[in-house]
Amino acid sequence: MVIKVYIASSSGSTAIKKQQQDVLGFLEANKIEFEEKDIAANEENRKWMRENVPEDSRPASGNPLPPRLFNDSRYLGDYNAFFEARENNAVYAFLGLTAPPGSKVGEHLLTVSL
Repeated sequence: MVIKVYIASSSGSTAIKKQQQDVLGFLEANKIEFEEKDIAANEENRKWMRENVPEDSRPASGNPLPPRLFNDSRYLGDYNAFFEARENNAVYAFLGLTAPPGSKVGEHLLTVSL
């Protein structure tokens, strides 16, 4: 299983840049392996991301914007879904990964399942 983060390296939006940095920084800090897929520099990445974001997760108008997260080809969510999972200490469950033993980010999962 590979976590894929679709980003835009040359976005004109400060909000999108901050969201991308937030996601990538969190994954790096927690040593979660991921692949960064740039939709600005690679047309295939852009096309794949747009085709694989589910209809109910698309904006009312326009195309889905980064960052978007996938586990292999399974859509996980956008920045808001990631942020909510992080706030609830459930990032590993959100990503479809097993939390490392003693991980603070995985503690919530243990208490919920008891």
